Amino acid sequence: MNRRDFLAASALPLVSGVAPGLLSAANAQPAPFDRSIVRQAARDLANKPYKAPSEKLPDNLANIDYDRYRAIRFLPERALWRGEKLPFEAQFFHRGFFYKNRVDIFEVKNGKAAIIPYQPDLFSFGDTAPPGPGVDLGFAGFRLHAPINKPDYYDEVCVFLGASYFRAVAKGQLYGLSARGLSINTGEAKGEEFPFFKTFWIEKPAPGANSIVVHALLDSESAAAAYRFTIRPGDTTVFDVEMAIYPRVDLDHAGLAPMTSMFFFGPNDRKDVEDFRPSVHDSDGLAIFNGRGEELWRPLHNPRDLQASSFADLNPRGFGLMQRQKDFAAYQDLESNFERRPSLWAEPIGDWGEGAVKLLEIPTKEEIHDNIAAFWLPKAPLAAKGEHTYTYRLHWGPDAPKSTSLARFSRTGVGARGDNAAIFVLDVIGERLKSVDPKTLRGVVSAEKAKIQNIVTQPNPATGGWRLSFELSREKAPVEIRASLMQDNEPISEVWVYRWTP
Repeated sequence: MNRRDFLAASALPLVSGVAPGLLSAANAQPAPFDRSIVRQAARDLANKPYKAPSEKLPDNLANIDYDRYRAIRFLPERALWRGEKLPFEAQFFHRGFFYKNRVDIFEVKNGKAAIIPYQPDLFSFGDTAPPGPGVDLGFAGFRLHAPINKPDYYDEVCVFLGASYFRAVAKGQLYGLSARGLSINTGEAKGEEFPFFKTFWIEKPAPGANSIVVHALLDSESAAAAYRFTIRPGDTTVFDVEMAIYPRVDLDHAGLAPMTSMFFFGPNDRKDVEDFRPSVHDSDGLAIFNGRGEELWRPLHNPRDLQASSFADLNPRGFGLMQRQKDFAAYQDLESNFERRPSLWAEPIGDWGEGAVKLLEIPTKEEIHDNIAAFWLPKAPLAAKGEHTYTYRLHWGPDAPKSTSLARFSRTGVGARGDNAAIFVLDVIGERLKSVDPKTLRGVVSAEKAKIQNIVTQPNPATGGWRLSFELSREKAPVEIRASLMQDNEPISEVWVYRWTP
């Protein structure tokens, strides 16, 4: 299966006893709704033994293959709010293939929530026979549309589909990396747990509104959680996320603001690759603006073995998986258009305390796999039977919000110099570099268990920036490297950090 096609294709009913005011699929009468109801539902879930979601489907849907599932299409003319001249519309996904969990979706208007009933005539089924009359399957997820590129056309701007995954794009972009509501035990030997959104409430937007609010109830073997997303599409699409987690057990490895992406190869990593394209990735690096005011750039890597990196911090200011390379020539892929994939920046609101930004790089031999994960890992476990609240902002767009005027690393090239040595060529761009006095500029490079030599800095007229290069030889692997540009004794660039594992 082709990953790009898969992305393009892109829970039991909640009963009224879960929390006051919640509707079940069997009760179509609107009920009063406010944000406190979702939190109470999450508390109630966490105080009960976990119950796995139902995957029961008619046989022809339970055993459907990818091509038949992709042929089941929501009919755009049946979109929620179609013809009401509102700034958003919603469309829904059918259950089947990988997406067997039932998801209930409610519309909220005038302070009341009413379930959006499943109806087979909302979909075209291709060669698959639709369910019979009276069958209530719920949905697999939904997507929101808005006139983000043209004032008279509703483009898809975000999608919630599969476990707790969701994706978004900004103006002029194509889908790439994903975010998640919560990750549990990601990268741990005991195996990852996949929480899932079981219920959504979509607030009907007012005419002329520039945002839409979505509430979500999450469940998992180890925790339940409540979410409120305020979504604002634009040149950068922004999600304001309010989250409350209610663990059933102590959570030692709860990943907050998790994101997932793909890195197959690039100019720093082309070993054993025979491909006409210079690079293939949805993201090319992890950026961090830490609580000490330091800006880090960590180029991504497709390792031969699983690699886990932790960047300890106190009250981080932001982190994200970025797609900095925006030039078609860097990819030469007319189908995938990797230069149009969004970057995703997570901006904590308030103090998140001690912890670390964790990066996982998983070996892959194909571009169809998401092999990169990043998230915030609190130092202290999230205690069972407690309430743990976090607020953060997700920026989907061409870049992260610019924090300072420091120059940035735009390209990392690595070449072999024998079995135990390599040359690194780093391009740096930024306004401050255009007027710098060359006599005051120098490259600073350090590495443990390795020898650094031939550090060279020189102008790069093709980019209007500078190039920093150096050679490294080592006795043991892996090698952790840091590099930056200094003007006299002051940093003029962010800090480039890299793990070399030849």
